[in-house]
Amino acid sequence: MAHWREEYAAALATRDRREKANVVIYNAYTQLADRTASAVVTSNTQSAAQRSTPSTPIADPRQQPSPASGPFPQDILSATRADLAEAQRSRSELQERLARATTELERLRKRNNQDGRRIYSMEGEITHLQLRLKDRDEELREKAKLLEGFQDEIATFELQLNMAEERSNRLQKENQELVDRWMARMGKEADAMNDAYKFS
Repeated sequence: MAHWREEYAAALATRDRREKANVVIYNAYTQLADRTASAVVTSNTQSAAQRSTPSTPIADPRQQPSPASGPFPQDILSATRADLAEAQRSRSELQERLARATTELERLRKRNNQDGRRIYSMEGEITHLQLRLKDRDEELREKAKLLEGFQDEIATFELQLNMAEERSNRLQKENQELVDRWMARMGKEADAMNDAYKFS
């Protein structure tokens, strides 16, 4: 069974492949949009230059247009250029941020994979050590039982030895008493025989 982190990483990789499958199309469309915007700006600039040729009568700078006449096309063109420049600057900044975020994501993903492998390895080692510890505990219990049995046998042997020593001492004492009685009896019989030879 695959580890859940490996499954998660595989799912992320699949999602990235699916999302990046159309990156070429997105980039081509973006470049086309940039070229189109540049062409529009260039066309507007040329049109404005043609409209401002010397054949056009020069307006008196003292004659200001009325507010009701609306903005000049040159003002609209300038505003459009400014908006386009701001949009391109914002796009470039977003692309840089996207590149940095993508790089950081790849770094974190690699680190996550490495950490996942290390965690999986450590979990396996912990399981192995737990099994070994369980075996050692069982071995210690068996050895403790065996030692307790040896101690019981030693106590039994000591008790039997003490009883045997007591019996040996008692038998030696009884034997000594029998020897002493037999010697006394033999002495009396020898004395009686000696006395009988004296009177014969």
